[in-house]
Amino acid sequence: MKFLFVTNESLSADLAWQLKKEGHDVKMYCHSQGEKDVGLGFFEKIEEWEPLKDWADVIIFDDVGFGNKAEQLRNEGKHVMGGSPYTDKLEIDREFGQAELKAAGVDVLPSWDFTSFDEAIEFVKKNPDRYVLKPSGKAQNEKELLFVGQEADGKDILQILEHYKVNWSKKIKEFQMQKYAEGVEIAVGTFFNGKDFVLPICVNFEHKRLFPEELGPSTGEMGTLVYWAKENPIFERTLLKMKDKLAASRYVGYIDINCIVNGKGIWPLEWTSRMGYPTISIQMEGITSEWGPFISDIARGNEAQLKTRKGYQIGVVIAIPPWPFEDEKAFRRYSEGATILFRRQGLDGIHIGEVKLEEGDWHIAGNSGYALVVTGSGATVTDAINKAYQNVSNVMIPNMFYRSDIGKRWTHDSDMLISWGYI
Repeated sequence: MKFLFVTNESLSADLAWQLKKEGHDVKMYCHSQGEKDVGLGFFEKIEEWEPLKDWADVIIFDDVGFGNKAEQLRNEGKHVMGGSPYTDKLEIDREFGQAELKAAGVDVLPSWDFTSFDEAIEFVKKNPDRYVLKPSGKAQNEKELLFVGQEADGKDILQILEHYKVNWSKKIKEFQMQKYAEGVEIAVGTFFNGKDFVLPICVNFEHKRLFPEELGPSTGEMGTLVYWAKENPIFERTLLKMKDKLAASRYVGYIDINCIVNGKGIWPLEWTSRMGYPTISIQMEGITSEWGPFISDIARGNEAQLKTRKGYQIGVVIAIPPWPFEDEKAFRRYSEGATILFRRQGLDGIHIGEVKLEEGDWHIAGNSGYALVVTGSGATVTDAINKAYQNVSNVMIPNMFYRSDIGKRWTHDSDMLISWGYI
């Protein structure tokens, strides 16, 4: 089959490579100039995509922001995996995403949206409490700006608001303050074929901070623990309630909702109405179905079959400077064009991030330092952790770094989730 990827930053390079390895014809258009070389040598990169929309059997949009275009192409009769205007808004507009959940009968944490730092500062002074500060709109992509308050009277949040007012007001035009809830962070997601969810459910535990023990800046994700389930009460009480609205929007692809759960309830935090990164690479470790036929089926609205491994999967992000920040000078000095070497011939669990293939060698591409995702499976979480880090030990890149504790919260988290009746 013929697959046409349309992307801003070549985020889906690993999926494109997987489809190429399955024998399909793959082409990718990337809008960002700095990411144009990502995937070169693994599959074909193109300069324009719209002239090829009739060539493709399936067109894949890999990020939010393409919903209007995806809807237009569906109206033209094209088979599309990607968002819709509705699901784009679920993720980008935090207030809307929470309001839609509440309208569907899902409990949500109290939250307040602001366009003025002065108003937010005054609010916290009048309502001292522990809050989470979340930039909205385009600024939410700057993961290091998210701040989880630690003080019960909100004094640390006030300091952050004062700092952002001076240094970030031009970039953060709108933001949300959400009441903090103690508990276990867990996400549930499934693929959706435009009409219904495709089971099983992907239950996943993200590790967002740069350093072990959840220290340092938020990166979006440094690694994840995943397992698959035929049923799950968190899914039933959150995502399942949104089925009719997702079907009305004709959404096709993977959709995920991240939650905090405790003995009092389930509290959705944020939507991911697209493939997750590195989640999609970790899902490749657990999915045994061929990706080409599966994507084709969901894009056509067919009843798709998704076969997955039993047990658990672990994924670890291998990064180099300047990740998770943007710093062209640091990238050129420490990382640009670096060669990726392997101690062993086998490439078990190796998934490409911003990488290109030149004359048989793998080199760093792009400009962010997001190099590889390395995965492993096992019958137990411990087995999956050991396999993933065994595969990590196969990688050699100058200045590489990664978290050494992915999946190790499981002993604590699973005990809590079992006691509350969520797994």
